[in-house]
Amino acid sequence: MSFTDTLEPVAEPLWDAIVDHPMVSQLGAGTLDESPFRYWVRQDYVYLVEYSRLFALGAAKAPDLRRLGTFAELLESTVTTEMDLHRSYAAEFGIDESALEATEPSPTTRAYTDFLVRTAALGTFGDLVAALLPCMWGFNATANRLAERGRPAHEGYAAWIDMYAGDEFTELTDWCLDLMDDVAAGADEATRDRYRDLFVTSGRYEYRFWDAAWREEEWEVSV
Repeated sequence: MSFTDTLEPVAEPLWDAIVDHPMVSQLGAGTLDESPFRYWVRQDYVYLVEYSRLFALGAAKAPDLRRLGTFAELLESTVTTEMDLHRSYAAEFGIDESALEATEPSPTTRAYTDFLVRTAALGTFGDLVAALLPCMWGFNATANRLAERGRPAHEGYAAWIDMYAGDEFTELTDWCLDLMDDVAAGADEATRDRYRDLFVTSGRYEYRFWDAAWREEEWEVSV
C-alpha cells in the first residue's frame, strides 16, 4: 500500500466537507451568488503569489536535478501563465488587475500561506510536498465530484470545474501524489506521521479558504 493510499481515510472526509460546503455545492449547481466568488478569486490571486514561493523553495530543496527542474517549471508556469490566466478569469467577473494587486490577505489566506511558506522554508523536502499535496488533490477531487453532478449553466463556474477536473490538472495532481509516495517510501514511521499531520493541516485550511470566501471574511479590527 502506498503512502497516499494510507492518506485516503483522512483525505476523504476533508473532500466530503468541502464539496458539501454551501459555497462549493452552490458553485457546482450554478446558483452561487457572484459576490463570494469574486472574493474567492481575489484571495486566490494572493494565494498564488505565495504558492509560487513554495515552488521556488521546492526547487531549492529538491534532492535531485530532475525534481529541481520540475519545481522550477512549476514556478515559471505559475508566475507567467497561471497568474495571467487568473487575471483574465478575474476580468470576466469584473475584477481588474489593479483590484487583484490591491487585495489584502484575509485572516485565513494569511494563516494558510504563512503555514505553507514556513513549512517549506524550515522543513524538509518531504514536509513541503506533504503540505503542498492537499491543494492539488483537493481541487481535483472537488472538481471531479462536481462534474459528476452535471455541468452548471453558469459559464464561469463551469469553467472552474472544467479546469480543475481537466486532464492537465489531473496529470499535475497525479504527479504530486506520485512524488509524495516516492518521498515517503523510505521514511520511518515518525516521519510519515509528520507528513500526515502536515497534510491534514493543509487540507483543513483548504476547507477554511472556501468558508472564508463564503463569509467574505474580514479582519475584526480595522486600522
